[in-house]
Amino acid sequence: MINKIGPVLAVLAVIIGLWYLACMPMNIRLALDTAERQGAVITPEGRVNRQEHSAIGLVIKNPQHVAGIWSQKKPRLPAPHQVVAELWRTTMEVKPTSKRSLVLHGWVTLSATGLGFIIGSLSGVLLAIGIVHNRAMDMSVMPWAIASQTIPILAIAPMIIVVLASVGLQGLIPKALISAYLSFFPVVVGMVKGLRSPSHMDLDLMQTWSATRSQIFWKLRMPASAPYLFASLKIGVASSLVGTIVAELPAGGGQGLGARLLSGSYYGQTVQIWAALFATAILAAALVALIGGIEKGVLKRMGLAG
Repeated sequence: MINKIGPVLAVLAVIIGLWYLACMPMNIRLALDTAERQGAVITPEGRVNRQEHSAIGLVIKNPQHVAGIWSQKKPRLPAPHQVVAELWRTTMEVKPTSKRSLVLHGWVTLSATGLGFIIGSLSGVLLAIGIVHNRAMDMSVMPWAIASQTIPILAIAPMIIVVLASVGLQGLIPKALISAYLSFFPVVVGMVKGLRSPSHMDLDLMQTWSATRSQIFWKLRMPASAPYLFASLKIGVASSLVGTIVAELPAGGGQGLGARLLSGSYYGQTVQIWAALFATAILAAALVALIGGIEKGVLKRMGLAG
């Protein structure tokens, strides 16, 4: 157990250490300006004079003010302990129904992500089945599916929001559709690869046994595609979460992790932004872990995993 956790903790410690070091040149100018207004002696004196000096040089010349770098209210780069404190406040110290609660915002984002992921995954699986079994779909639909991913989601999301709002669809559905737009493509590609993974020998053997097309699909192609499907689902659920976050930026309403990021950028609340980013990362990791747990159980039941 220690052999597994030790390297992870070592890497985590290095990342945190580098993070604290990065805060020094990023936040030193604001720390020195604040200290100077409070009457402290700064080298060199005057904000204009300090503009000509590098941030690292200012840190070296003013080591006595380094402590103020990690306790600013609106730092350019918040320190790790500030982000952790903000996460704790917005999850444990406020009511879940409060507008400041990341639990509320996370649930709103998770709801749209879940619905979009289901829509995108089912659409991807059905489309993959059609592509594998119909040459016309393979030649016509697959290129369009690939081309659809070349459209930047930041460009198409506001259009979808506006168009659906004009017909009375607001809230969850538009965000779910944008989420589905990003999640269906990995599922299509993975499922097509999986359904085509059986060898010609396996297919010939099934035909020798007079298996029907339906039997070949359910007893050969579908089981063979399971590892590919779950791998693509992990990518799809992460993409689905990204789609929801992007959809929440123009959607408005003030709810969701995307809206939390947007409000933080409006008011220069960098600690709030980073806390929302970490909440998003935690949510993504939990969703991928959930898919991984389901994958392990399904493959073990199928005899494909130990």
